[in-house]
Amino acid sequence: MAAQFGRRLRAGAATTAAAALAVAALSASQAPGVTVDDSGRRTAGDAQSTPDADPPAQSATGNSPYYTDLPPLNTPSPTPTIGTPVSRGPAEAGIPATVLDAYKQAAASLQASKPGCNLPWELLAAIGKVESGQAQGGRVDSAGNTLTPILGPQLNGNGFANISDTDGGVFDGDSSYDRAVGPMQFIPSTWSWAGRDGNGDGEKDPNNIYDAALAAGHYLCRYGWDLSTESDLSSAILSYNNSQDYLNLVLSWLEYYRKGTHEVPDGTGTLPRDRSATDNGGASANPSPKTPGTPKPSPTPPANNGGGSQSPTPEPPSDSPSNPNTPDPTPTDTVDHLEDAGTADLTAMAGDAFTQKISTRAETEDGEAVGKVRIRFTITGDSDATFTGGESVATVVTNASGVAVAPAMKAGEKTGDFTVRATVVGRTVSAVNYTATVTERVASALTRTSGTALTCPAGGEFTEQVEVKATYRGEVADKVAATATLIKSVLDPSENDKGPYFKDANGKTVRTLTGLETDEKGLLKLPKLYADDTTGTFLLRIDTAGGATLTVMLTVEKAAATSSPSPSASPSASPSSPSPSASPSA
Repeated sequence: MAAQFGRRLRAGAATTAAAALAVAALSASQAPGVTVDDSGRRTAGDAQSTPDADPPAQSATGNSPYYTDLPPLNTPSPTPTIGTPVSRGPAEAGIPATVLDAYKQAAASLQASKPGCNLPWELLAAIGKVESGQAQGGRVDSAGNTLTPILGPQLNGNGFANISDTDGGVFDGDSSYDRAVGPMQFIPSTWSWAGRDGNGDGEKDPNNIYDAALAAGHYLCRYGWDLSTESDLSSAILSYNNSQDYLNLVLSWLEYYRKGTHEVPDGTGTLPRDRSATDNGGASANPSPKTPGTPKPSPTPPANNGGGSQSPTPEPPSDSPSNPNTPDPTPTDTVDHLEDAGTADLTAMAGDAFTQKISTRAETEDGEAVGKVRIRFTITGDSDATFTGGESVATVVTNASGVAVAPAMKAGEKTGDFTVRATVVGRTVSAVNYTATVTERVASALTRTSGTALTCPAGGEFTEQVEVKATYRGEVADKVAATATLIKSVLDPSENDKGPYFKDANGKTVRTLTGLETDEKGLLKLPKLYADDTTGTFLLRIDTAGGATLTVMLTVEKAAATSSPSPSASPSASPSSPSPSASPSA
């Protein structure tokens, strides 16, 4: 991998010791509040546990190797610019322009979509540094595409994870085994659900820094993690690559970038030098220059002092494996099947959270529970339902009882059934499928927001528009479908053919309105009502999904008579008419 750097994989004891001392010095000089353990490694919150022995829910990279170069001990200049004289601090702090822009855009997008995650762009920069050296020093075009593919080693179990091909070689060019791909080093099986379109070109390409940075941001923000807290920050980083050393290294670069970075031209970033060689558990591989994980040859038995023939190699005990290099089976290797662990009915209204969670149990052939096995839950079908954090995939480790409980699900707006499939990560056994149902939004009650009587003169218009509020079990019922009909009577809810009416866009008379929907506050305001020449009392009926009904009374009164002077009327009395005050002559 990364032949462009012309470096061999190095993971010797001397390198490890030097790295420990450097981290210790860095922690002491630049990171107050962060402690250093006996090995010179940084610790933070929950990171003091032993994550290498207990894998997290997911791994973006398949625990592939990463660059172990440490940040400089001196703090970078706060505001260096392009052209700053070369020195180790400012040079290392320089991030290629397009790569830096991708990190900042991704963080801004996550701030809008998942503000509770508190993702700093510097964290993406720290991970991008250790995964690919900032896209190989910024070797990307203006659209963010890497100039050459960035591929990790073949994950064939020989010193690394054993992940058979999952993408037909589409992303990594390898149809036998998976490889980590792109500047953020996603393995294809993770990219298949975590991939994002970060540059708006309609594609999700792990070799594009904008797509990869946004995908990494969403990946780090799943499960509702708040990265402003030490425990969640550590959990998120460990989920990216399950190694304590990896966590310490990323935290070191995070602190370094937070103290000041600057933009450098694409292709001029500092190239990394040292790279780890890790197995699936994150432990250092054999430092031999041979392929990591290659067993050392057995030493030649000593010569027999009595006559030159060599002593025979002792036979292993009958209860020991014949091949001492054969690894012990992992918990995953012992899983024979999955069982439903008592999942209740999965039904939720559109937009609501499911009150029940999915539970799956991993068992051996004899029905024994298997703990510490990763179970992947995948929402399939035409559904916009998600797990907590907005993802359609969640991976959970089984507990001591062999049970993995999926995160809570939230229904989307699409109604109907969908399937959640539970599978074992790293082993092929029959999946367990769960059917979940999303029902339409409903209301259980409707009330008018005003108590004003609705009256109108014949041939006129009502001055007040009808507005109602929908609720469901006392809570606001938003986005609930509704209809409004001017009916003949309580006993005859058919549409009336006279009396009040609405108008459509063309001004034509309409007495039934469909396709109505309450707003986010549960309110529904109807259009203006008009009256024809028919007087009397009329009824407006409003119905919602779920059966809520409200009947509103409308009154149309006779138009007031208007008096006008008679054409023959005269303000003065007629001369031929006797004056009422006149009296007969004497």
